[in-house]
Amino acid sequence: MLDSKDLRVIVVGSGRTGLQTARLLDDRGHNVIIIERNPDRVQELVDERVATIIEGDATNSEILRQAGPEQADVIATMTDTMGTNFTVCTLATEINPDIRTVMRSVYETTEDYAKFVDDIVFPERAGARATVNAVESGIQALKDTSAQVDLLEIRIAPGAPIAGQTLADVNLPKGCVVISDIEQTRIATADTELRPGQTYVIAVEPGGVDEIRQLFRG
Repeated sequence: MLDSKDLRVIVVGSGRTGLQTARLLDDRGHNVIIIERNPDRVQELVDERVATIIEGDATNSEILRQAGPEQADVIATMTDTMGTNFTVCTLATEINPDIRTVMRSVYETTEDYAKFVDDIVFPERAGARATVNAVESGIQALKDTSAQVDLLEIRIAPGAPIAGQTLADVNLPKGCVVISDIEQTRIATADTELRPGQTYVIAVEPGGVDEIRQLFRG
């Protein structure tokens, strides 16, 4: 399972969901590379400044290799064409068998593809944050919402700054509340121990996710 800190992520396709995925990943401190075949879209992406941009067709292995899949942690194929998404995931895995593959589906039923990729997302239903949840490991938003507070599930990594401490001992950032552990057997209190490997439910205001990630993931 990948640590979610500073991932190198290749995003293929920069439509609405692909671009929003890249923005969210950039906001969380990850290194994002976008491959986009439409020259007009490439010009627009330059102004976004959220990623390194490569112009070309990612189903061409020479174009895909320009993104450095050998050094990448994850590839997220976000075009509106299932064949393209699946082909690029397959090519990336041939280049780097350890790369995590996240494929956008245009259908809600995807059993035929599930055994060939690590995660399948249906962003028309769940939004770009569903893709970010699949890209990151150990931290995810519980729902896609326009509200001003995010609800997160986050697993404490061994060696994280807060691992083994109680909530009373931890100086959490302003606007952050630990609600419960993932089993939700009890509401978190000052005596709640933050155990490595355990997942907790947290409410955090915008701008606080990165600091929480540093505390819980290291």
